[in-house]
Formats: sequence, structure tokens, C-alpha cells
Amino acid sequence: MLNNPLHLLIVIVNYRTPDLTIDCLQSLVNEVRSLPGTRVIVTDNASGDDSVDKIQTAIENESWQDWVSFMPLEHNGGFAFGNNAAIRPVINSPTPPNYVLLLNPDTIVRPGALKVLMDFMKEHPQVGIAGSRLEDPDGTPQVSAFRFHSILSELNAGLRLRFGKKFKERWAVIPPTLPQEITQVDWVAGASMIVRRQVFEQVGVMDEGYFMYYEEADFCLQTNRAGWTCYYVPESRVVHLVGQSSGVTDPKAPRKRLPQYWFDSRRRYFVKNHGWLYASLADAAFAFPFALTKLRWMLMGQRSNYPPNFLIDFIRNSAIAKGFIQSPQ
Repeated sequence: MLNNPLHLLIVIVNYRTPDLTIDCLQSLVNEVRSLPGTRVIVTDNASGDDSVDKIQTAIENESWQDWVSFMPLEHNGGFAFGNNAAIRPVINSPTPPNYVLLLNPDTIVRPGALKVLMDFMKEHPQVGIAGSRLEDPDGTPQVSAFRFHSILSELNAGLRLRFGKKFKERWAVIPPTLPQEITQVDWVAGASMIVRRQVFEQVGVMDEGYFMYYEEADFCLQTNRAGWTCYYVPESRVVHLVGQSSGVTDPKAPRKRLPQYWFDSRRRYFVKNHGWLYASLADAAFAFPFALTKLRWMLMGQRSNYPPNFLIDFIRNSAIAKGFIQSPQ
């Protein structure tokens, strides 16, 4: 199948969410038909459940074989690993696609969403990456366009100020308002992110040193440093069932202690891109004011909306506590 002319490759990484993955594929049926040269590869990160059987059966029963390939993997190497397993051989093939779309399994693509992204990329050759507007099933927009992490963004996050509006608007990773129009941003959510082929050829695939989280921010940063821009395209609308694929960020579920890989990814991002000293300063910029903020909450009888043991886990996994770590390659 992949020897045929290919314009858009869509990659979906499944991990123990076969029903969501099948629903996502169902939402792509008409999109694929309207965009000749579009193919989908679903990888499975060694789910160890009934994912492989369910997804393979759905592909056969729905006769999707002409546009969907299924690639079970031998182990769970994380989000970047699961995507790269599909992307790397196709990008290095004699007929690589013009674009690759990373798509979460817990998404439902609205009609026309992919064409909007494709048209935008064709009309703006300087753009390396573009992201969709992610939204709840009722159409409520989700935050899916961001600024790069920095010492000042960490300070802003730790302070949790009710005042200092200008400071928060300038340095918060999450902008104060979600853009309503096509806007250049630092990075976009990897739940629906289209990447130009030349970005992979110049920058490489995503860093598999990240198991989950921060990998799309890192990839957008590498792309930015290579001279490409990143845009948020709200006309491309994709429903995102937040946290269903990771089980970490579900807003309707009780807050759970963050997994070790979240802290490892955060530390890797800062050390890799800015060095150990900068990472240590970023840790301190968040931890000290956050400790004071938490004390204030306790004195005022307010409950924290952070996960359990967050501050202790944060300090234990900081660049300072872990010692000097050489920048990952």
C-alpha cells in the first residue's frame, strides 16, 4: 500500500483504547475519500489487552484495508516511539508523503478538518507545523496552542497570582485567550498536528527520550530553531476526549499522582534545550513560589487543584535533586 503515491500520512498510536481508535478511524472515512493520496497507519504500543484483535477485526469488517495499515509493536516505548515507528520508514521510502498528521486515538475529526490543514500548508510553504482547534464534543474549545516553557513561565506558574495580569499574559505557557483566527504560535498540541515532510528530513523524527508529555513542545522547538514556523488553525476542528488515551489529564476523573515519566519529560525538556543550570533555575523559579502559594492555600483553608504529592515529587525529580545531567542528544 505504501508504495502507492502518498500525499498525507495519518499516524494514530493506540495503547489500550481500541474502541476509541476505531471511532477515530470511523470519523476519517469521508475525510480520506475526499483527499486522494491519504493513508493511515495505526500502531499499537504493546497494549497487552484485546486491542490488536479488535482493531484488526474492525479494519477487516469495515473493509478499510485499502487506506489503513495496522502495526503492532513489540514494546511500549511511548508517544514519540509509537509515532516514529510508522513515520520513519515512510519518510525514508522512495515516495514519502508531503505531510504527516499526528492524531490521537481519543479524537473525532470534524468534517473538512484535514482539508483545512492541507490547504493551509500548501498556501504557506514557510510553515513547518500546524495544529487543529481541539474541542469538547459540545464544541467548547480546548487549549491547544501554547508558548515555549521558560524560567519566567515557570515563575508565573508557581506564583499563581490573582494580580499581575500583564506578567501572566506575557509569560504564561497557556495564552490568556485562545486565538479565534489563524495565528503563529510557539507550539501546538500533538493530538492533531500536521508536519511538513521537509521538517522530518531536516530536524529528524521526534525524540524518543520522552515517554509522554513535552515531546511535541520539544519537536516544535527544534523545528523553530531550524527556521520553520508553527501555526494554530482553528478552522480545522477536532473533538478531543481529553485524557482518555493517557489516563492522566482527564478533567472528570479524580486527580491522580503524576507518573514518573511526566517529571522525567519535563526535566529532559529543560536540560536538553537550555542546559542543566537553566533547568535548575527553572525548577527553583517554580518550586519556591509554589511552596509559598501552597502555604497560603493552607492558611486560607483552600484546597489545591494540583495532583497529590505534586510538590514533593517535583522537588525529588528536579534537575538539582537529580544532580548534573548532561544534555540529551
